[in-house]
Amino acid sequence: MGVTGPTGPVLDRDEVDRALARLGAEHEAIETSLLALQDHAGRRLLEGAELTGITKERWTSAEASITLLWAYFDAYTDALRTAREIRARRRWSSRDDLVELTELLRGASITVAGSATATANAPTLTGAVKLSEQFSLTQLVDRMNDLYASSLDMVVAADAVWSALPARIDLLAAELQRTRQLAHSVGVRPGEHPAGDDLERITRTLTRLREQVVSDPLAFWVPTQGSSAPGGGRPDTTTYDREARALEEVRREIDAVLAVRQDAEARLVKLRDLLSRADRTLAEARSARGEVLAKIAASEVPAVSGPPTVLQEQLATAAEYRRHAQWHRLSPLLESLEQKAEDELLRARESLTAVTAPLAVRAELRGRLDAYKAKVARHGLAEDPLLVERYDTARRMLWSAPCDLRVAEQAVLRYQQAAAELLGPRVPQPGAPADRRGEA
Repeated sequence: MGVTGPTGPVLDRDEVDRALARLGAEHEAIETSLLALQDHAGRRLLEGAELTGITKERWTSAEASITLLWAYFDAYTDALRTAREIRARRRWSSRDDLVELTELLRGASITVAGSATATANAPTLTGAVKLSEQFSLTQLVDRMNDLYASSLDMVVAADAVWSALPARIDLLAAELQRTRQLAHSVGVRPGEHPAGDDLERITRTLTRLREQVVSDPLAFWVPTQGSSAPGGGRPDTTTYDREARALEEVRREIDAVLAVRQDAEARLVKLRDLLSRADRTLAEARSARGEVLAKIAASEVPAVSGPPTVLQEQLATAAEYRRHAQWHRLSPLLESLEQKAEDELLRARESLTAVTAPLAVRAELRGRLDAYKAKVARHGLAEDPLLVERYDTARRMLWSAPCDLRVAEQAVLRYQQAAAELLGPRVPQPGAPADRRGEA
């Protein structure tokens, strides 16, 4: 059975040497990590920044943790140096040396003054401040690992936000400035155009967002659930993304205004042509109405309205906007006028069609009468007295003015009926089934 002490079996020389080698490597790794944390760009920024909110609270805690880390590391260094000195006394350590080394390497033999923990205000310490605390090397390493992980997590998160958001905000602000200049050149200004108001709002939001990101980066950090890696998460870009989309919408609006500036004259010419064609069509409808009233009797002829003066006034206003380069006002007015002009031309055409409908009916009756005359002529019945009489009656009604369409239509039907009776089943009457006489 091996020799035992207060901390358990006493280590032999080989165990001591292995423990010292492991602790030495561990000491070197801890020192490297602490120096890296000390030189971390995020930590340096945190030290020099005027922090607010959650970042200020967490940095106060992290700064205390870093201070305590160095105090623990110094105690760890002293303990390791003492152990190495004891081991170096003799090539073959005595039993007393091995007992002392076992206590140092395994026991709670490391004392950290209470003033160090009190000054650091370490978040992992609870209860009243003690005059001193005792740790084993293993406990001290575990405590340093915890403090290091929480401190590094906070530093990395802040640095990630600072590395991502301010630069993106600055780029968007530069694009915003270019857009503002372009908007100003086409008359898109706050209070005069909605896009100008949007630009002002985006400017205020980005300015406030940058100030908040710089002073409180952790307010814009979204941790990754379940991640144990330091700085596991991503910057919260919700506000930035929303304003970027809003700026893009404003840019599209300004592009539309620019497009108006480039092709305004062509669109105005097209509008004048549309309204001119509508006016000519209405004039033709009014003329046709007079002709219908003179030539057609007992027919309802709709009235024809005059050209809309409002559209002409709006067209004059659009031309005025163009002369004074008020593109932001011209853009919506042109869009509205183009639709109204198309509607006006369609209305004029419909009016002409409605007015000339009686003339179209008369023309159809004339065509039908002549077609039947040609039909009976092919069958050698053109000189039939009844057909000649009814044809002359119908023709006189259709080619005289004013023409009573209802009476003329009846005359044409009587001529068709007479022709049908003479031609037999070969010529069916309109609207009636074919004559089946002679069929089985």
